[in-house]
Amino acid sequence: MKEVITRFAPSPTGYIHIGNVRSAIYPYLIAKQDNGKFILRIEDTDRERYVEGATDLIEDTLKWLGLDWDEGPIVGGEHGPYFQSERLPIYHEWVKKLISSGRAYADPTPPEKIDEYRKKCNTEKIPFLYRDFRPENLDFTFREGTPIRFLSDPKEREWTDAVMGKMKAGPEVQDDIILIKKDGYPTYNFAHIIDDALMGVTHVMRGVEYLSSTPNYLALYEAFGLDTPTLVSLPHILAPTGNKKLGKRDGAKSATEYRDDGVLPEAMLNYLACLGWNDGTEQEIYTKEELIERFSLDRIQSSGARYDETKLLWMNGQWIRKIFDEQGARALYDRTTNFWPKVASDYSEEYRLSVLSIVYDRLKVLSDLTEMTEYFFKDPEIDTDMIKNNKFLKKLSETDLESLLKISISKLSDIEDWNPDTLQETLNWLLAETGRKPAELFSLIRIAISFAPFSPALNLTLGALGKEVSLARLNAAARSL
Repeated sequence: MKEVITRFAPSPTGYIHIGNVRSAIYPYLIAKQDNGKFILRIEDTDRERYVEGATDLIEDTLKWLGLDWDEGPIVGGEHGPYFQSERLPIYHEWVKKLISSGRAYADPTPPEKIDEYRKKCNTEKIPFLYRDFRPENLDFTFREGTPIRFLSDPKEREWTDAVMGKMKAGPEVQDDIILIKKDGYPTYNFAHIIDDALMGVTHVMRGVEYLSSTPNYLALYEAFGLDTPTLVSLPHILAPTGNKKLGKRDGAKSATEYRDDGVLPEAMLNYLACLGWNDGTEQEIYTKEELIERFSLDRIQSSGARYDETKLLWMNGQWIRKIFDEQGARALYDRTTNFWPKVASDYSEEYRLSVLSIVYDRLKVLSDLTEMTEYFFKDPEIDTDMIKNNKFLKKLSETDLESLLKISISKLSDIEDWNPDTLQETLNWLLAETGRKPAELFSLIRIAISFAPFSPALNLTLGALGKEVSLARLNAAARSL
């Protein structure tokens, strides 16, 4: 059997969108499942849209996700070069083959004239096909600076798409497409077919928007006498509204922005792999190894999948807990370097680890650490309104609040062995002694020591802060009332 070879072939025209990322994940999984090859190829022939540094972003994102390529930039390989801009002689050689066989021609028709043809068709309300206007006397020579067009052979075509099933198209969608542009660079329609053939690609996976162009691709395969690879059309990732393709205006950020927000690569890989695919089970959390084992083309859904950032963040929280619980606090801590509040750098690593150990299960993204843990490292500003307006405390008078704080301070001061267990025992005693509900007493103490919207278990928070700091903050809050 043929070795499975897949590729990810992005254009370096800006940030790498999460839709592009999914187009890398699926071919990676198929290749690794069969111990095949995953190739990274940079399709940089659109020089007008080329963005400096975009290739670095692509490579950095794939490395972050653990999608290591077997051939491509940096790692090299037997099928290089892997930048299309460095493969121009190859495309020119192949287009000359078509010219010599009478299947491609030089077309000097100026763009203005082509626009006239297009406007004429619009006026007559008929589809524009350039082949209806091609010059009568075709020039079968390769000319520098002159676009080269394919001489189409329109006919009924049928093919099978691994996701969309049996497909067919008539001659009305096949045209004399441009192969080589005026600047000597190939079009995507031409270059990817040559590269895939020379690199031995067995599975071509790309967005469903290319489905309408497939008949033209099939004509080129036929003209060159090439075998058609397995064609896989990936449905769109839809905006949260579900009525259009996801775009940046819909709130989706680049993969880099998600990484900078503290989304873990395992969560991003997991979420995007399952966005439009499932293995028929109720499982939602998958490791990369599980995805490689279970992924299959026949389980990719043929309709668009709606993007849900809330689900991504939920999944990220699951992965944060999974790493902590299975690999330990140190494994998660090593990923938090850039997410602590600045003042945390004044404290020991041991203390930061202890803080992480009691807040990790509340994190959705690692950047939550910045706001969620600041009160562990510096005294918060006292905001008595936060106490008075709390839904559990607003019925209590200032005298009641002050009295509750004072009895809490008195009892907590008596603790000699300040640890979570003795703290919990004392808090339980205070509940019985004051006759207050946990929501009232614990909310008051929690706010008084943190002045934060939320915090982890009270006994753990007091334990981490220590006796001196905890009592000082409680006294300050009592005085403020």
